[in-house]
Amino acid sequence: MMRVDMKNALDIKLKKLIVVGDRVLIRPARESDKTPSGLYLPPGVQEKERIQRGYVIKAGPGYPLPLPADEDDVWKGKEEQIKYLPLQAQEGDLAIFLQKGAIEVMYEDEKYFIVPQASILMLEREEDL
Repeated sequence: MMRVDMKNALDIKLKKLIVVGDRVLIRPARESDKTPSGLYLPPGVQEKERIQRGYVIKAGPGYPLPLPADEDDVWKGKEEQIKYLPLQAQEGDLAIFLQKGAIEVMYEDEKYFIVPQASILMLEREEDL
């Protein structure tokens, strides 16, 4: 019962985090040679740990788009001026990514990776595309 309460508290704290730009917050998956859908990772990959996998917890807004010259009006609010090209990664996706581009962080005694979308090699999504 206590473990469930701690997990709920962590989930609430994670919702307060804001991931910026084209970055994704990933919780590493437990070590296994097979993904839930049956994709096998070769032993050499796991030994060298150049490729990691984990679940997307939060995704940033995406790549900022430049403003067209005619939309540079001062009277518009800031939220109307910033537009983003959204990321492919979504919460809940299983991501296979290059560890070289990732930054390892500890948050509430849990290990996470902050990964730019360019370092993500493949996403596995439960729902049909």
